[in-house]
Amino acid sequence: MRTPLALATVFLFFTPPTTRADGPEEDQAAFFESKVRPVLSDRCYSCHSQAAKKAKGGLTLDSRESILKGGDSGPALVPGKTATSLLLKAVRYDGLEMPPTGKLPADEIAILTRWVEAGAYWPATAARPVVPPEVGVLTPERLRHWAWQPVKATDPPAPAGAGAGHPIDRFVLTTLAAKGLKPAPPADRRTLVRRATLDLLGLPPTPEEVEAFVADDSPDAYPRLIDRLLTSPHYGERWGRHWLDVARFSDGHGSFLDPAPLPEAWRYRDWVVKALNDDLPYDAFVKQQIAGDLLRDAPEAAAATGFLAVGPTYQSDGGDPESVAKARAETLDDRVDTVTRGFLALTVSCARCHDHMFDPVPQAEYYALAAVFNNTRSADRVLAPRAEQKRAADHKKSLDAATAALKTAKDSDPARRKELEADVARLKAATPPALPRVHAVEDAGAADMHLAIRGDPRKPGPLVPRRFLTALAGPNPAAWTTGSGRQQLAEAIASPTNPLTARVMVNRVWQHHFGRPLVATPSNFGLLGEKPSHPELLDWLAARFVADGWSLKKLHRLVMLSDAYRRSSQFDAAGFRVDGDNRYLWRMSPRRLEVEAWRDSLLAVTGELDRTVGGPAVHDILSSPRRTLYAAVSRNGDKLPADEFLRLFDFPSARATVSERSSSTVPQQALFLLNSPFMAARGKALAARLTGEARTTDARIDRAYALLYGRPVTDDERAAAKAFLAAGNEAEAWPRYAQALLGSYEFMQSR
Repeated sequence: MRTPLALATVFLFFTPPTTRADGPEEDQAAFFESKVRPVLSDRCYSCHSQAAKKAKGGLTLDSRESILKGGDSGPALVPGKTATSLLLKAVRYDGLEMPPTGKLPADEIAILTRWVEAGAYWPATAARPVVPPEVGVLTPERLRHWAWQPVKATDPPAPAGAGAGHPIDRFVLTTLAAKGLKPAPPADRRTLVRRATLDLLGLPPTPEEVEAFVADDSPDAYPRLIDRLLTSPHYGERWGRHWLDVARFSDGHGSFLDPAPLPEAWRYRDWVVKALNDDLPYDAFVKQQIAGDLLRDAPEAAAATGFLAVGPTYQSDGGDPESVAKARAETLDDRVDTVTRGFLALTVSCARCHDHMFDPVPQAEYYALAAVFNNTRSADRVLAPRAEQKRAADHKKSLDAATAALKTAKDSDPARRKELEADVARLKAATPPALPRVHAVEDAGAADMHLAIRGDPRKPGPLVPRRFLTALAGPNPAAWTTGSGRQQLAEAIASPTNPLTARVMVNRVWQHHFGRPLVATPSNFGLLGEKPSHPELLDWLAARFVADGWSLKKLHRLVMLSDAYRRSSQFDAAGFRVDGDNRYLWRMSPRRLEVEAWRDSLLAVTGELDRTVGGPAVHDILSSPRRTLYAAVSRNGDKLPADEFLRLFDFPSARATVSERSSSTVPQQALFLLNSPFMAARGKALAARLTGEARTTDARIDRAYALLYGRPVTDDERAAAKAFLAAGNEAEAWPRYAQALLGSYEFMQSR
């Protein structure tokens, strides 16, 4: 007879085999160009490059091939092997000592280590556009790239044999017909309500919600479902988390050069959630995060500038001017990179040390934007009405005066001293609660910045006026001469004539509804990025987004009402042979839930979830009933209790803006599902709920499948469940059975 544990493994975690990725290629390319190449160029190429008169030790480091081949001592590195790579040994002064002039700063060693650990990405040589040096980067060829062109809202086509249909489907069906693909049939109603609820709320529908939707045959049942979900306060939690990936949100605790905690970071997170729940127009969403402190008509928007303030703020590892300047340069680079990749899908940070290798972004334009943030400083601000702030200030003034008077009384009249002591005690007792504060930014200057030759702040080049990017603003953009330039930058990015902002956000929304964006490189629309799979559809959606007042909720509704969204995910061999990765949307791609939605769903079906919206970060999320959104996470992903659990299930690093998450299947995940105290506790909680809500074994099994999967149990599943439950003690068998169901792939999947 099978043991209960052996039978339990039949139910447990199964996913199609994948390999752990180290991040999308666009992110690796940006990291290489902005971080790795500058270190190699500045520290190594004088002795180890093809331009050197004679490469020392026979080693050149200016191509991947030469690095892997190595020199007299062998290969310079082994991708992924940080302990055995000679390049890392040398810069760590571990047996070898390079460069001989002195050991590299710790942050540069960390950059090279991270690069090797992730596989030592190097861009393909053939992909580089050949541009004569004297021409520069603002060439007609580069400026003709599709992404810089104005949005063109063409009428949806009329595919042969189809009725008028939804505008999105008219674009999709036309492409499918051209590729010889047939669309999958519609998803059944149980699948559809589960898909929509998980997509918009990150939580599964209740059995009662599923049955109500299945029984409702009115033509507006599905639109009403979407409207109900969009009005839920949990919508902002779900979609706020998507944005926080882009915003590289964390509670601080970075590397030793960025170690400070950010105890009020949660207030920015809550601002994002509220902004999405309120359907704040996306152009205002952009402006407030860049320059909310400068908007007179929205004083509470200062909290939105946490977008900038909660990023890494590097400190020097010494008091010398050089290390201070380098730390400042790294902080500025983070701000430029996060803003331009997050809102514009442009890798402007790659122009920090030289003109952009691929896109029409001269190095001078990097410093035109960096100067904006060089004029900006972090500043914790009080979040309270002015009258409340004045009352608190007046009270403090009175208490300080009474305390000072008491100190000077000493040997004076005892009666007077007693009176003063009573005053101080009274004022202390009446002290109002501390006013809430938020990590924000404020202007700290209005100066332009010198270009740094080869990215070295010690080598200033010409002074560069602050202005927007030529590729987007046209020739000779107007200089920004007032304030830091943040307000002008915010207006330029959020302008309806900017060809990128609406396209980029529409693409991100599409990505999270379909599992794949229309532009497969969502934070790189440049020449190295992917071309849109449906370019006319992308532009039609972008134009509609702006025409609808930049409303994200209207965009969700538009996308989710399409047949493309409501399609089944069932496999079709003919379609798979033509389009295996579903680029052309012939079916809905099945997807695994992100760790937050999966953990929240576990707590929802066991009846343990605390659905309170907002509040301070929770440091030990595995022992808390709060949604995973509220877990405190560190920038490096290894400083707080939740970090290890979240990273195990592909939670991203908060060191830089993240365009899309990796998806891995590794043995440790299955072991967590089988052996962790967290999963064992969820099994016990679900078993207690089932036994409390149903009296018979059959009824409990039915309830389990309704709660977890939103569908009836099959005869084979019922028979397997009964055999398992009959094989052991009931008090032990039900929690194990419940844990097995919770660990199944079906529960982790949005189908």
